[in-house]
Amino acid sequence: MIHHKSLKELQSALVSRELSSIDITTHYLERIKRLDPTLNSLVTLTEDRALEQAALADKRIHAGQAHPLTGLPIIHKDIFCTQGIKTSCGSKMLDNFISPYNAFAVQQLENAGMVMLGKANMDEFAMGSSNETSFYGTVQNPWDTSRIPGGSSGGSAAAMAARLTPITSGTDTGGSIRQPASLCGITGLKPTYGRVSRYGMIAFASSLDQAGPMAATAEDCAMLLQTMAGHDPQDSTSSKEPVPDYESILSTSLEGKRVGLPKEYFADGLDPEIADAVHAVAKQLESLGATLHEVSLPSTSIAPAVYYVLAPAECSSNLSRFDGVRFGHRCENPKNLVDLYERSRSEGFGAEVKRRILTGTYVLSSGYYDAYYCKALAIKEHIRQECLNVFDSIDCLLTPTTPTTAFGIGEKVDDPIAMYLSDIYTVAVNLAGLPALSMPAGFDKQGLPIGAQLIAAPWREGTLLNMAHQYQQHTNWHKQLPALATQPE
Repeated sequence: MIHHKSLKELQSALVSRELSSIDITTHYLERIKRLDPTLNSLVTLTEDRALEQAALADKRIHAGQAHPLTGLPIIHKDIFCTQGIKTSCGSKMLDNFISPYNAFAVQQLENAGMVMLGKANMDEFAMGSSNETSFYGTVQNPWDTSRIPGGSSGGSAAAMAARLTPITSGTDTGGSIRQPASLCGITGLKPTYGRVSRYGMIAFASSLDQAGPMAATAEDCAMLLQTMAGHDPQDSTSSKEPVPDYESILSTSLEGKRVGLPKEYFADGLDPEIADAVHAVAKQLESLGATLHEVSLPSTSIAPAVYYVLAPAECSSNLSRFDGVRFGHRCENPKNLVDLYERSRSEGFGAEVKRRILTGTYVLSSGYYDAYYCKALAIKEHIRQECLNVFDSIDCLLTPTTPTTAFGIGEKVDDPIAMYLSDIYTVAVNLAGLPALSMPAGFDKQGLPIGAQLIAAPWREGTLLNMAHQYQQHTNWHKQLPALATQPE
């Protein structure tokens, strides 16, 4: 079946003319219309545009003018601006916003000839770990629809796991690609900060946000990152670091690679089944030639506290532009300008977004700025240096991605602290600006996916993709599909 093929396999089928882009696109559109009412993974289906793009892609292929990604479908997280298509960021505030331009990453992939199937559901303004804060409702996990898919890129992860698309885009501010990738049994890569332009990506926390691919395999992630990455003069934080040929790196031997296991990531609070699965990954990597080393990252436990000071501070500043004046939701019949601001923002934002705006405004206020925000900035730099120092002696870190497998819908929605701690193994990566990848590593006794996280030094995405690809050549966890994805057509 078409949807059982990886992105790489679909690319080969297009090159050999076994399939056309219209064949592939039509297949996925039909799956979305049939299966997504159960999952709620999409906000917008762009059927007409997808068919037009597929027809153009087939012409490019037949003319011998195809890019490696030409004709291949993708679903974008609804945080990326898409010209002429609603970009809601999962919020009532932007429910009526039609973007006049494409985000840089979207434009790069469109130039390559990719076909956009639609826009994925997400936690409102990327604030959440369960995809329960979306204005458009909770996304269900394809492995068990009574459970969450993770967040904030939960719609992207669920759509990918259910094979409603061969690849999706996501964003990661504190784990929002890796955590849902882990909980949905797919591969997700958060690149180094600055590797992919943030232009046209609606901001949550500007110093932490980063876009990346979510796919079945590391090989597929490498294919997408190759085109997404690169310097963008429209983004002052976009790096000029050269983009390597990621696909050529995949086949490199792991002989002599040094893998560190930070002892703090295997302490109390980690589900024993996840610990066992990650240690099994370590043994597999060792059998492929890597050497294992215990390392220490003492600041791991304080990373969430630092993150939940800095990220809300930046969000309170970034979201001040949503005031009901220029675009977005506007209240009915405001009495005056103050009433317009107050009611538009009160009606347009959900509870979690309001909670983070209030927290951020508090830590930036007079009398608390030095005590909270400046202190958090100092500790952030300490965490970054601690992480960089560990890479003097190792090539890659191996850790759990999440402390538990997917929890039930509604289980933590009234306990923000418990929800925030589900990111305990991912937030330090964003604070340090590092690249990290989550890959399928097994299942618990309930049949729910377990993810293992690989972390590398800045600009070493190739190391992560190589290690994950070699692991996936010798395991089958990434090939396991939920029952919903294997139903006969």
